[in-house]
Amino acid sequence: MRIGITGGIGSGKSFVCQLLKQRGIEVYDCDSAAKRLMHTSAQLRQQLSALIGPDTYLQDGRLNKAAVAQFLLTSEENAKAIDNIVHPAVFDDYEKSGIDWVESAILYESGLDRLLDKVIVVTAPEDVRIKRVMQRDHISEAKAKEWITRQLPQEIVRSKADYEIINDGETPLEPQIDNLFK
Repeated sequence: MRIGITGGIGSGKSFVCQLLKQRGIEVYDCDSAAKRLMHTSAQLRQQLSALIGPDTYLQDGRLNKAAVAQFLLTSEENAKAIDNIVHPAVFDDYEKSGIDWVESAILYESGLDRLLDKVIVVTAPEDVRIKRVMQRDHISEAKAKEWITRQLPQEIVRSKADYEIINDGETPLEPQIDNLFK
């Protein structure tokens, strides 16, 4: 059975995945895989360079994050063009990994849910999410709110998911994870 774990920025989905790993469950991390593939896949590097331009990669071979961000933020079409290159590569890598569990912040937006049997959403109140993002990324409250509003609203993700784990800092997580296995 393939199981997806999702949740908006600051919800604590990565923390829940760490708890699963402590139980011996391997979880494929889509964000890490995308970063790895953008550095290691010759095909992905070629496609991104053809789309964005010669400044996509630095002289030392590392991804030029500033150039990619500038291209990405210029238009919604540019963001979709990058997604159309990166998402299929990540999906393919996930399918080849043999790992049943997968973590993705944009599970529904990317279409990854079509490959899964069940989806778990990790949720937290917005004020908690804002504080977590501000502390983790050392950004302003306004920036944290902006990042949250760029994602699919938590209520929509919750309505599509099969299970919910509440990670509000008060509700114990271990019993909720135990219930997943019942």
